[in-house]
Amino acid sequence: MVDQNGINEILEQLKNGELAEYYVTNEDFLPFREVLVKRPDFKHFRGIAQRGGGVIYGYTEEPRS
Repeated sequence: MVDQNGINEILEQLKNGELAEYYVTNEDFLPFREVLVKRPDFKHFRGIAQRGGGVIYGYTEEPRS
């Protein structure tokens, strides 16, 4: 389990291109999403659901609608 500061650090790394994608386990999904939706650039993050409940997140230059 990653704390809020760790989650924000991961999200910044995605935004800055230091990470291409990040896998969030089913157990960590709700705390991760709770931090993510509070960000002003929330719509730039794209999550792709995986079998078993995990999600792979990436950052896009264009916000989703």
